[in-house]
Amino acid sequence: MPKTIIEKTIEAPAQALDLGIEGGQKLATSLPMTGHQPLKKAKNYWYLLGPGLTTGASDDDPSGIATYSQAGSQYGFSLLWMALFTFPLMAVIQEMCARIGLVTGRGLAGNIRVHFGKKILYMSTFFLFVANTFNIGADIGAMAGAIQLVRAQTNFTFLVVCLTLFILLLQIYTPYARYAKYLKWLALVLFAYVLSAFLAHPDWHTVAKYSVVPHIQFSKQELMIICAVLGTTITPYLFFWQTSQEIEEEIASGKTTIAQRSGSTPEEMKKMRVDVWSGMLLSNLVMFFIIAACATVLFRHGITNINTAQQAAEALRPFAGAATYYLFAVGIIGVGLLAIPVMAGSSAYAISESFGHRQGLNNKLKQAYSFYGVIIISMFIGLGLNFIGLNPIKALIYSAVLNGVVAPIIIVLILLLARKTKVMGEWKNSKLVAGIGWLVTGLMAISGVAAIYALFA
Repeated sequence: MPKTIIEKTIEAPAQALDLGIEGGQKLATSLPMTGHQPLKKAKNYWYLLGPGLTTGASDDDPSGIATYSQAGSQYGFSLLWMALFTFPLMAVIQEMCARIGLVTGRGLAGNIRVHFGKKILYMSTFFLFVANTFNIGADIGAMAGAIQLVRAQTNFTFLVVCLTLFILLLQIYTPYARYAKYLKWLALVLFAYVLSAFLAHPDWHTVAKYSVVPHIQFSKQELMIICAVLGTTITPYLFFWQTSQEIEEEIASGKTTIAQRSGSTPEEMKKMRVDVWSGMLLSNLVMFFIIAACATVLFRHGITNINTAQQAAEALRPFAGAATYYLFAVGIIGVGLLAIPVMAGSSAYAISESFGHRQGLNNKLKQAYSFYGVIIISMFIGLGLNFIGLNPIKALIYSAVLNGVVAPIIIVLILLLARKTKVMGEWKNSKLVAGIGWLVTGLMAISGVAAIYALFA
C-alpha cells in the first residue's frame, strides 16, 4: 500500500478512534489530530486494524510454518525473495474480497450464488470444506505436538481432544465483538518468529541480498517448494473469511440488513485498505523471518529434512538455544488457536451462504444451527484424522491439491464480480488491480497442477 494512504489514515481524528472502530463505527476525518506522540499514533493505528489483521495472521498457521521452515532448511536464503513477491499479490486479492463485502453487504459465497448460480459454488464449497478439514486436523495435531515440546509427558490424545473442545466452545459461545478482539490480540504471537530470527543472528547483508534478488535453480524439488509457498499463502479460506468478517463488522455496528450495508464511503475504504495491507504485510513478514531463521541455523548445519513445525523447533534448539526453541513452540500454539477457527469459520460461511441459511458469528447457536453445525462437523472430523493414522504431511498434500483446484476458480469469480459496475459501482477494479488478479490466477493454476503432480508422481 502506498505510504501516503497509511500516513493519512493513521492521522485520523483521535475522537473517532476513541468511539471504538473495532465495533464497526465509521472512521470520521473531519477534525485534525492534535499531537503527534508515537504512542498515540501506535494506539490509533491498532484501533484501525480488524478483519484484515486477523485474516493475514491466520495464514501463518502451523502448516504454513512447516512449509516456510522447509524452504529455509532446504534452500537457505534462496527463497527469501518470495515474501516480497507474494505480499502485493496476496494483498490485492484480499482487498478485492473485502471491497466486495463492503460494497454489496453480502459474503463471497452469497455474491457468487446471486451472480453466477449454484453449481460452481457447490463444487467449490465442498472442496473448500474438505481442504480446510484436512488442514484443521493437521494443525490440531501440530498444536498438541508443540505443547509436548514444552511439557513432554502430556498425553497426545488428551491434548487434541481438549484443544478441539476449547476452540469450539470459544467460537460458539463467545459474543462476536469479544471473540474478534481475542483473535486480534492472538495475531501478536506471530512476533515470536520475528524474535526467533534475530536470536539466530543471521548475516543481515546476505539476508538483504536474497530478499530482493530471486535465486531459482529450477530443480523439481525447488519448484515444488515454491508452489507450496504460493499455495499456503494465497488460499481460498482467506477469501471467504475476509469478506464475511467485513460483514460481521457492519452487523456489529447496527447494519443488520443488506440494504443498510450496501455501498461504502471513501473513509471506510481507506480504513479497510490500511487493515488489509497491514495484515498481509504481517503474514509475509513472518514468512520472511521463519525462512531466515531456518536458513541461518538448519541449512548451515546441513539439517534439511524438516516436515513439520515441531521438527523445526526441535532442530533449532541445539544450535540457536532454548529461547528460539520455546518461541517456535509458543508460536505454533498461538497461531493454531487463531487459524483453526478461521478455517472452520470460512467453511461455515461458504456453505451456509451457498444454501441461503442464516450464518455469522453474531448469531447464537440456536439462531444459526447449520452455520455452527458446519464448524462442529469440520472440527470433529479434523480431530478424528489424528486417530486414523493419517500422516500429517499427506493431509497437507491433500489439502494443497484441493486448494490448488479451488483457488483459481474462486479468484476468477472474484475478478468477475469486482469488475462489474452494477455490482461494485465506483469501487470496481482498476485495470492494474485486474491485471495483478489475473497474474495471481495463472500462478495459482500452475501451483495447483504442481500439487496434483506431487500427489501422484
